[in-house]
Amino acid sequence: MTTHAPQTAQSVTLPASLDEAVAALTAMPAAVPVAGGTDLMAAVNKGQLRPAGLVGLGRINEIRGWQYQDGHALLGAGLTHSRMGRPDFAALIPALAAAARAAGPPQVRNAGTLGGNVVTAAPTGDSLPVLAALEADLVVFGPLGSREIPVSHLLAGRDLLAPGELVGFVRVPLLHAPQVFLKATGRTGPARATASVAVVLDPARRGVRCAVGAVAPMPLRPLEAERWIASLVDWDNDRGLAPEALAAFGEYVAAACIPDPRGDAPLPPGVLHLRRTVAALARRALGRALS
Repeated sequence: MTTHAPQTAQSVTLPASLDEAVAALTAMPAAVPVAGGTDLMAAVNKGQLRPAGLVGLGRINEIRGWQYQDGHALLGAGLTHSRMGRPDFAALIPALAAAARAAGPPQVRNAGTLGGNVVTAAPTGDSLPVLAALEADLVVFGPLGSREIPVSHLLAGRDLLAPGELVGFVRVPLLHAPQVFLKATGRTGPARATASVAVVLDPARRGVRCAVGAVAPMPLRPLEAERWIASLVDWDNDRGLAPEALAAFGEYVAAACIPDPRGDAPLPPGVLHLRRTVAALARRALGRALS
C-alpha cells in the first residue's frame, strides 16, 4: 500500500452490500472502512495510522447514488466529489455541489467521497459547513440495524459511531431555495480552506442558515446572527438587503465565530485577518443568496 508503511494492513475485505460491510466490521472491530482513501492513506503514509484491516466500500453500489425520500435527498455516502459537482446534482443541492467542486484537484475529487469527508471530520472539510447549514442527518448502519443522527452531533462528538457501525447515507432536506458556498485559501488553485461559509435560505420557515468552516474543530452556526438577519428580510417581496445590512451580518458572523479575547488584549494580526476573511465571505454569500 505504501513504501513508508510496509506492514500497514493485515487483511482487506471487499463487501458487496451494507449488510456485508457491517458484518465485516463486527467481525474485526479494529478494521477501518475505506472508500476513496484520500484522507486515510495520507494518514497511513505519514505514520499516523496503522489499521489492522481494511473494509473497502467501493463495490457497494447502493451508496454511490441518491434518491428522493419525503422531501429529502438521500445521498449515498459513496458519492464522489466529482459526481456531486455535476450540473444535475447542482440543481438539487447547489451549495453542496459548489463545495464538492472546491474540494481539491481532480484526482482528489474523483476518489474522495461524501461519507469520508463527514467521518474524517477534518476542520477544513468543504462539505461540512454546507451539511451543518442544511441541518442534514446521517443514516448509520450497524449490528443493531439503522439509526439517524444529526451531522452536527457526530462532528461535535455528541453521538459517535459505535463498533461495527458505518455511515450509509446522508439525508438532506430539499429547500428549493438559493444556497451559496464560498471558501478562502492560502494560495491560488485548489487548496485547503483557511475559512469557508455556507449560507442557505429557508423561505418556508422565513429563515437564514449560516455555517462557518475551517476556523474551529467543527462548523460553527452563528444562530443569533441568523435570527437577526432573517428578521430584516422581506420574505413576501424583494428579498434584497441594503449593503449596510449585509456588511453588518458579516461582522456579526465573524465576531460570533472568532470572539474577542478576554480583557483588553487585542486580537493577534493573523486572527484579525481571519475574522475579516470570515466577515467578507459571510457578507458575499448572503448577498449572492438574496440576489
